[in-house]
Amino acid sequence: MIVSIHQPAYLPWLGYFDKIRRADRFIYLDTVQFQKSSFQNRNKIRTADGWTWLTIPVETKGRLFDTPLRDTLINNRIDWRRKHRAAIEMNYRRAPHFAQVFPRLSGFYDRDWTYLSALCLEMLRTFSTWLSIPTEIVAASEMPAIEGTKSDLVLNLCLAAGATTYLSGSQGRDYLELDKFKAAGIVVEFQDYQHPTYTQTYPGFEPNMGLVDLLMCTENPAARI
Repeated sequence: MIVSIHQPAYLPWLGYFDKIRRADRFIYLDTVQFQKSSFQNRNKIRTADGWTWLTIPVETKGRLFDTPLRDTLINNRIDWRRKHRAAIEMNYRRAPHFAQVFPRLSGFYDRDWTYLSALCLEMLRTFSTWLSIPTEIVAASEMPAIEGTKSDLVLNLCLAAGATTYLSGSQGRDYLELDKFKAAGIVVEFQDYQHPTYTQTYPGFEPNMGLVDLLMCTENPAARI
């Protein structure tokens, strides 16, 4: 049983889906705190000038450091849905697969969303289906309460999920206590993702865009991740 874990992310980049695809079970870690200036509520799209952020505004005043991601509220007083849809349409309308992808993507912006995590999870499951990724996706908030922080939290999540192997991101090398995983009988592997190149809408190549870029620009995105 290979398990991977990651926090919610808006319009995730390609490496996020590689991490899911390589696992048997993926834990959507929505029980930790929201992090300002992270990929949890923003990501990049390609533009003629390089790239730009698309950021979902969230309610952070007085609650930033004590609210888990599952309870992080979107600030819908800002018309972010219209702005994001317009930005995607303007920058990708000449992309080869715009006509197929944009109507499906646009549906996310037709709906009212209260919680950031709910939107990101719906996107994640939809995109995984588009990419034919069969991995089971489980929200941490739907599991029995798991104690611990950092390395201990990851280990306890792996134990609860029945992991024999934990697929970690490369940054896990900086904080995972590997001796504890070994003692628990769990092998730790690290993802060293090699980003593919492909023809984007504009000249040159900008890596690490949100998945929307690959969907818009390539014939078979599942094979390119």
